[in-house]
Amino acid sequence: MYTEYYFLGIGGIGMSAIARYFNHQGMKVSGYDRTPSPLTAKLEEEGIEIHYDDDINRIPKDIEHTFVIYTPAIPEDLKELQYIREKNYPICKRSKALGEIARNQKCLAISGTHGKTTTSTLLAHILTSSGEGCNAFLGGLSKNYDTNLLLSKNPVLVAEADEFDRSFLQLFPDIAVITATDADHLDIYSDHSHVIEAFGEFASQIKQNGSLVAKYGVDVPLANVKAKVYRYSYDTPCDFYASDIVEKDGGYFDFTINSPMTKIEHCMVGVPGWVNVENAVAASAVALIHGVKPDKIKSALKSFEGVKRRFDIHINRKDFAYIDDYAHHPNEIKAAISSMRNIFSGRHITGIFQPHLYTRTRDFADEFAEALSQLDAVIMLPIYPARELPIEGVNSEMILDKITIKEKSLVQKDELLNTLSSRKLDCLVTFGAGDIDRFIDQIDKMFS
Repeated sequence: MYTEYYFLGIGGIGMSAIARYFNHQGMKVSGYDRTPSPLTAKLEEEGIEIHYDDDINRIPKDIEHTFVIYTPAIPEDLKELQYIREKNYPICKRSKALGEIARNQKCLAISGTHGKTTTSTLLAHILTSSGEGCNAFLGGLSKNYDTNLLLSKNPVLVAEADEFDRSFLQLFPDIAVITATDADHLDIYSDHSHVIEAFGEFASQIKQNGSLVAKYGVDVPLANVKAKVYRYSYDTPCDFYASDIVEKDGGYFDFTINSPMTKIEHCMVGVPGWVNVENAVAASAVALIHGVKPDKIKSALKSFEGVKRRFDIHINRKDFAYIDDYAHHPNEIKAAISSMRNIFSGRHITGIFQPHLYTRTRDFADEFAEALSQLDAVIMLPIYPARELPIEGVNSEMILDKITIKEKSLVQKDELLNTLSSRKLDCLVTFGAGDIDRFIDQIDKMFS
């Protein structure tokens, strides 16, 4: 019986949700992270002890009753990780821990190379606001609940199924969504065909009497899938899709959800952007299959406030707008810019982009440049390395040099705020999955 849970990389969004879960269960929870953040500060407020130096003396001493959970983002040469292995502490990756938690619940898993955080958070909101409730482990902070963990006595679990490090293969869902199977994490998969293969394996793990809801046109190998297969789309007629789409002020849409069960007319999502209509169709598909009443779905869509760092509109004035987005893949950036062009029509849009990982920069430099060229001005930051060591010749200039617009520059992080204060800005967006989020509050204050 474990009474203490110790986390290596506790400040990660997925890790922190599991840490919160065990803390709520009454276990003693503590952990290490490399740097303090608003998320670690919240965990500390909740009574979780966290330290920020690689110190084996801070590891709980009771090996028999301490379980260690770690993220694959932790470097192998971390002294604490080496010590834990050397002393034979019980240990597993975050994905395995989530798989164990999900094992005894009805699992609704949202996967895909992009779109999964908003879709899973929206699904969790539908279940919670309907009165049924759910347990939800989210890859972002829900703005409705200001947390990445929802708890309920109802044994239904909404899980964000992450393809990084093949983590999602620890889940055996009752219902699963696949939003996209783009080439990504090629440091793990080596090429696009292996990414698609992994999604096929994930789909094959859905229970026999379960359901797969895959985006229309997305390449998913279905040969070994035992579940019933549905397709969803933004507006292409298929099993679940939106029709009668009418654009309203501010980038909101009135639309009908079509499904094999029913039509839900005059839906509206509480956050703008056409991409959120698509996310709403996916989340509503799972909710309908699961058995949520159509009127409860419609009401939940309207009251959805979004996810922090997912097309997150901070300031929206006629003279200045500021949006923050977690986008770190070319297709995510393209979709975000497309939504911005729709909402902020005719405005001059400046994007700040912090590339995430040397390998991703190397593998997608051309695609990043093409996506960022849809902006009016680009400010590039140096690469955020995360778990990687530098790769010779790979840097932000690889992308910058290929961007086709004239207004482009490379700025060091410590120069960013001065650069912004010296420019006449109309519409600003920050993109990236690194530590670019540390600038959000400062940008808010500068332009509020």
